[in-house]
Amino acid sequence: MEKQKYLDDLHEIKSIMDRSSRFISLSGMSGIVAGCLGLIGAYVAYEMVYSGQNYLGYRQALLSNENISQLLIIAVALLLSAVGAGLFFTQRKASKNNQKLWDSQAKRLLINLFIPLAAGGILCVILLFKGLIGLLAPLTLLFYGLALVNASKYTLSEVRSLGLIQIILGLLACQFIGYGLLFWAIGFGVLHIVYGIAMYIKYGS
Repeated sequence: MEKQKYLDDLHEIKSIMDRSSRFISLSGMSGIVAGCLGLIGAYVAYEMVYSGQNYLGYRQALLSNENISQLLIIAVALLLSAVGAGLFFTQRKASKNNQKLWDSQAKRLLINLFIPLAAGGILCVILLFKGLIGLLAPLTLLFYGLALVNASKYTLSEVRSLGLIQIILGLLACQFIGYGLLFWAIGFGVLHIVYGIAMYIKYGS
């Protein structure tokens, strides 16, 4: 009886330490929504860039200034939608767990996530306007993976695993440069959905 009480106390202490040092209100549903939006974005980008072409055969990227502007608008709209969904589900989980959405842990998480994402985003926009579109999918995967790994020490350990897989996908996309959009769909679409489902099952959110 005393041993069980001791183990329960240790578990409670560990739980308190986790809440004080890590942001643990991430929602699995936000990952699922982000993944679905990622797949939609990949499909729209494919239709715009490779319209009417066989993806498994030789393809020619069809890009104009108008297409580039449309791609940027779509990318921003999908990003804002994913962030909005993430905030909604994360806020709901935080309220359920009687936790604050914005605290020192969330601040550190976002700062460490934002730095690699901002650097990668600026680089990708530069490459886009220079016409180097083949590098965009690999670099977005790489920088996103680096951002997740960088921020993972302030949140759930599963985020680090997701980041490492994204980095591997980015490197593979660099090797198979003509199939970057497919790797992008796997990384930002399928992996997010799988991650979200796993988080939902494990943490019930």
